[in-house]
Amino acid sequence: MEHFIVSARKYRPSTFKDVVGQQAITNTLLNAIENNHLAQALLFTGPRGVGKTSCARILAKTINQQEHENPDEDFAFNIFELDAASNNSVDDIRSLIEQVRIPPQIGTYKVYIIDEVHMLSQAAFNAFLKTLEEPPKHAIFILATTEKHKIIPTILSRCQIFDFKRITVTDAKLHLMEVAKQEGIDAEEDALQIIAQKADGAMRDALSIFDRVVSFSGTNLTRQAVTENLNVLDYETYFTTTDLILENNIPQLLLTFNEILSKGFDGHHFIAGLASHFRDLLVCKNPATIALLEVGEQTKQKYSEQSQKAPQGFLLRGIELANDCDLTYKTSRNQRLLVELCLMQLASVLTEDGEKKKGSLT
Repeated sequence: MEHFIVSARKYRPSTFKDVVGQQAITNTLLNAIENNHLAQALLFTGPRGVGKTSCARILAKTINQQEHENPDEDFAFNIFELDAASNNSVDDIRSLIEQVRIPPQIGTYKVYIIDEVHMLSQAAFNAFLKTLEEPPKHAIFILATTEKHKIIPTILSRCQIFDFKRITVTDAKLHLMEVAKQEGIDAEEDALQIIAQKADGAMRDALSIFDRVVSFSGTNLTRQAVTENLNVLDYETYFTTTDLILENNIPQLLLTFNEILSKGFDGHHFIAGLASHFRDLLVCKNPATIALLEVGEQTKQKYSEQSQKAPQGFLLRGIELANDCDLTYKTSRNQRLLVELCLMQLASVLTEDGEKKKGSLT
């Protein structure tokens, strides 16, 4: 059996151009290097899996390559990575400070990347302060953390801070398309869209999910395969449910909900998803807000068609009812009945004799 390399490692960025969704930061760092304006202490902060450590490694390599004749040199001996989660004592920091004094053998800079820096103890932070404020000319410190609020202000004031943002669904989807192409996988756009949404702004998570789904479905990645493997409710479920609500077909609506529960889905997850679906339909009502809809082109067309059938008043009332159900779900003693009651109320909004009927709905 051949050794398998996970996509998150295989497609890890090797240059600033490869970094997904952080153009503002990569451009700033490139300009700082070109104009010789790079600070000696940098703090990279942001959610997990968005490229903090990758950017730190690329930066470390780039600043040494600038004044070196061999472009293939990776300067591994100049880059020191310390995981503060497991090396958080004063002795670890003292050992690091001792190393900092020694200039590099090749290249111009020694770069110290300290990951999860918020895990350092108070004493370790204090031991680090003086070196961070006045490091030797050949040393650059790059601190990375997911929890900036846990870092003491005296450390923050000594660093140039770069806030990494969550990667957008569109950026993640486009990168997954590129990866699928390189791997020779035929992937549906909607399938990659669902993976990108499930990753919740983390590129590493998106690639891990991609690997998992490819293991399940092989070289043909369909939306159905993704929804089955990730155990997420498909768009189709919500389109069908909304059609039944608009038709006031309560018996079939209850049977559809029963089918959803029998597949192992949680009622809370379903009703929260229904509220989001109504929100997406509302967004489709106006061409100006349609850009807020983060779905593939085919699915966008379906949303557009269904939004024409659903009056704006109904959608606003629907969001309100589904949201109320969402808020009271955890405290309810009969959660199934709560969701069923909500669905019946939703189906009654547009009927002539419904209690929630308002003349302005149509």
